[in-house]
Amino acid sequence: MTGRAPWAADPARSRGRLHDENDGGVRGPRDAFQRDRDRVIHSISFRRLRHKTQVFMAPDGDHFRVRLTHSIEVAQIGRAIARALGLNEDLTEALCLAHDIGHPPFGHAGEDALKAALAGQGGFDHNGHTLRVLTEIERPYPRWNGLNLTWETLEGLAKHNGPVRHPGWALAAVDAERPLDLTGWSSLEAQVAAIADDIAYDNHDIDDGLRAGLLTLDQLLAVPLVARVWRDVEARHGGVPRDRLARELVRSQIGAMVTDLIAETRDRIAGSGVASPDDVRAAGRALVGFSDRLRGEERDLKRFMYANLYHHPVQLAAAAAAQQVVSGLFAAYRADPAALPSEWAERLPMTEPDRSRHIADFIAGMTDRYAIGQYRQVVGPIEMPEGF
Repeated sequence: MTGRAPWAADPARSRGRLHDENDGGVRGPRDAFQRDRDRVIHSISFRRLRHKTQVFMAPDGDHFRVRLTHSIEVAQIGRAIARALGLNEDLTEALCLAHDIGHPPFGHAGEDALKAALAGQGGFDHNGHTLRVLTEIERPYPRWNGLNLTWETLEGLAKHNGPVRHPGWALAAVDAERPLDLTGWSSLEAQVAAIADDIAYDNHDIDDGLRAGLLTLDQLLAVPLVARVWRDVEARHGGVPRDRLARELVRSQIGAMVTDLIAETRDRIAGSGVASPDDVRAAGRALVGFSDRLRGEERDLKRFMYANLYHHPVQLAAAAAAQQVVSGLFAAYRADPAALPSEWAERLPMTEPDRSRHIADFIAGMTDRYAIGQYRQVVGPIEMPEGF
């Protein structure tokens, strides 16, 4: 498909930004979604992703993924899919690059610790925090808080995994200021970003798991999707040693998933009768997705990865140490706010739940290594598992 499809997001028809930017500043020859993408890339929170956990926490090795490289890989996959489907590539890329900005240090282990720490103050979830970071915590502009992103980018980040009927406090606060139609479906660009994320981590976590020695190829070949793609790889590269084919397996599996997704999505769009972005939001179901066969195979792959990589004893030990760091920091700052950096201590609210949420905002912005250093400074010594 060439050109932009009628159901693609159109920057010229954007619902705009919350704050008027007609201040005479020079912004360059970019449309609204290109500016959103660039604002994400230039943000402090995006830069911090280079030292935030993807799967392996603060790894010693230079070759493992972190949140930053994962986000770039998601954007590459998302942009390729968007181009094939005639969607807006810039909006898709902005969503892919920004989708993990709300993750605290140590990935899901850090998120679990913050969720427990804020249990009485509304809890914590990384998706809601992404919106909070982009609309409140980032402050590069002189006249407003946040990056002042377009409605379409905020909506896509809020709903890229589908309608949100019970938003947490962070997302609800953003929605109250700028209604995002949370109970409706999102743009096709946001739906692409969500599945590009799945495709990226499904496959790149295999690559990292093999490199770390926590997975073996023989284990993986028990998974139907992997076995099917592996047979094709061996047929195309007969006689090549197995250890040379592992990365070819990952590449080929990404290709198989992307190809299936594009074909299935084209069929769904054609059958839905949508003719505009508003039709997509009113379709009542996801239009971007895998075929029934691949959807089942992908679920099997995820179950395997949870059992054999994400819940591996080495990973669980690291997660326990990470949770100790995050929960310990929260308790320390809660007991002695003077331990916070001055710019955070000066803005500390006097009452709950804002007080605890402010402390969580500070911790959530930390990188893995900064969190460990702060723990040792304000709490005390801690022995981290090998790999930190």
